[in-house]
Amino acid sequence: MFQKTTLALLAGASLIAFPHHALAIDAASAEPTVIYAGQPAPQPPMRTAYVQPQRSNMGGGFIEFLFGDGPSSQGTQQPMYQQPDYYGNRHGMPPMDPQQQMIYQQQESAADPTQRQFDPKYEKQQVEYHGREGVGTIVVDTPNKFLYLVQGDGRALRYGIGVGKPGFTWAGVKTVSAKKEWPDWTPPAEMLVRRPDLPRHMVGGPENPLGARAMYLGSSLYRIHGSNEPWTIGTNVSSGCIRMRNEDVIDLYGRVNVGAKVVVM
Repeated sequence: MFQKTTLALLAGASLIAFPHHALAIDAASAEPTVIYAGQPAPQPPMRTAYVQPQRSNMGGGFIEFLFGDGPSSQGTQQPMYQQPDYYGNRHGMPPMDPQQQMIYQQQESAADPTQRQFDPKYEKQQVEYHGREGVGTIVVDTPNKFLYLVQGDGRALRYGIGVGKPGFTWAGVKTVSAKKEWPDWTPPAEMLVRRPDLPRHMVGGPENPLGARAMYLGSSLYRIHGSNEPWTIGTNVSSGCIRMRNEDVIDLYGRVNVGAKVVVM
């Protein structure tokens, strides 16, 4: 889309077109600092806690990102997982009047899923809990896209989550076997078959699909992890992992111990 602006010049008038630019901006919140992918990637100390010996393929996991159905025409050397500028992508263009701005935003939201507003019901909040699980247990309500951390006295902390796509959801009881800050990501062979354009390995950081924290579930390839796609919270989006906003997974990470019980429904 082009916006034309008429400028008065000495010899007459000419038209200057300002191209539309989509800038890649990705936010990952920390405690309490907010980290943006546009800034230099932080180099936090990488601390890992394990309840068993480290597994060589711990970086793998079932995560599916729908940025295309096949290999990129640009090759795997191009930057991966850069998000569109969902905070406003009219940089360098003259301001719109309020009515035009509203129409423009509605059109952008319809065309781009990253424009979707985060539903307030998925904000972290304390709620009543009358289940049978003990204090410190994580309960994942897959159908309703909520994760509960049982607090005791009939209370629990509730977080919004993204869960597996149809055919990738699961249920069972696991244990938090390891915790890792800014984890690396190594897509498993099964995912590379479906998405050969994915990188073979990504170091931890704000642009990493695993986000700011990861809690590994037993010896499985599943985990509870952060996400640099906050608009996917409340949807069926992954290949089995439980994803949270980065600010929420950081909060949960600080409250959960290795060995904690995880009940997935």
